[in-house]
Amino acid sequence: MFFILIKKNNGTLGSKNKCTICSEETSIYFNPMKEWMIEGVLCGDCYSKKLSDYYPGDHAQLSKK
Repeated sequence: MFFILIKKNNGTLGSKNKCTICSEETSIYFNPMKEWMIEGVLCGDCYSKKLSDYYPGDHAQLSKK
């Protein structure tokens, strides 16, 4: 008989619902790109800011209707 231990990853600062950059609580979070060298999750605003910093220019959101 053997047992498998599962360790729950809570993210940064003990909460996966907090943005790594601004520490705001968020229900929707984004994983940063490897090139940004950020550990943890980002809120939508911080993700958009980092994306526009890393990829300058106009960014258009495409949606299906």
